[in-house]
Amino acid sequence: MEYDVKVWRQRNAKAKGHFETYHVTDVEEDASFLEMLDILNDQLIRKGVEPIAFDHDCREGICGACSLYVDGRAHGPDDQVTTCQLFMRHFKPGATITVEPWRSSAFPVIKDLVVDRSAFDKILQAGGFISVRTGAAQDANTILIPHDKAEDSMDAAACVGCGACVATCKNGSAMLFVAARVSSLALLPQGKPEAARRARAMVAKMDELGFGNCTNTRACEMECPKHVTIDHIARLNREYLKARFSE
Repeated sequence: MEYDVKVWRQRNAKAKGHFETYHVTDVEEDASFLEMLDILNDQLIRKGVEPIAFDHDCREGICGACSLYVDGRAHGPDDQVTTCQLFMRHFKPGATITVEPWRSSAFPVIKDLVVDRSAFDKILQAGGFISVRTGAAQDANTILIPHDKAEDSMDAAACVGCGACVATCKNGSAMLFVAARVSSLALLPQGKPEAARRARAMVAKMDELGFGNCTNTRACEMECPKHVTIDHIARLNREYLKARFSE
């Protein structure tokens, strides 16, 4: 199969970007979207054109690095997948596919389709952890956790930090990401001692970095590749209010 790929090209963070359209051929319908970009880059290199810069790592839907806006949707026209899990059979042969980087002031473009998502790392450094003495692993049942709490915590921890929630939100809010990190620890006994400090610090860092406010449109939930729900945002709000009252 072959496609016309309309790609955002930007030489560096300070340069003005623009769209370029390229024709890519010899693409199998079972190729992933990133494999299609690999094929396109190979064809561009053979023509003496600078290849398209895009981010990727595991290509297994785990790392979240492959974040792209494809045909107006975060991660493209499929549900609950990362871009590396999107396959070309979802596109009609001969179609024009528009590919953009995340659009958020908190995620500035580095080059072409690559954005700086280190703002998420700074939020995690502010409080997305627990302080424990390390050593030999405890027995599995030393700390009993109700099954429903453990399941909810694991659902929140499934967040891969890809940034689709921010890119999709009309306000550029990072609430779903922060909520997932806070919620995954707030539900567990290990997260209780630092709960108040964690909620205050992570929300403060999120605001400092320029992310927008949440207005509950649920766009983040709809486009999250791991289907992290806004139930966790409600839990974050409760944790934050408790933290403020405990000051």
